[in-house]
Amino acid sequence: MQNRTDDRRQRRIFTTGSLSMRPYDLEGPLQEDMSYAYLSYDEKTQCGSYLIRMQPGAATIFHTHERREELLVLEGRAIDDDGTMLNAGDWIVYEPGSRHTTRTETGCVLLGIDWEPAQR
Repeated sequence: MQNRTDDRRQRRIFTTGSLSMRPYDLEGPLQEDMSYAYLSYDEKTQCGSYLIRMQPGAATIFHTHERREELLVLEGRAIDDDGTMLNAGDWIVYEPGSRHTTRTETGCVLLGIDWEPAQR
């Protein structure tokens, strides 16, 4: 079962290994070597969490973040556009307005969280 809801506790449990992944088109055109699945992501607010699977050789299109994006590398290795190696267990924070691209040679799975930081 992909997503179970426990009404008593109002929780959702995702079996991430068997999630139905969508073809990746978040930065524009469809990218056949990437896929994603929303977890708590809300398309209306553009905030929440999601999984991204990148096949070996995949790369995101260069993009700018309107909100804070935080990524956790769950599996494999990713490479940021400045050459920084991102390994399983690494947590990366992109502030609003940051621009980058991420690629992978080995393939990887990322947990992404987009959210609005509190205004000071």
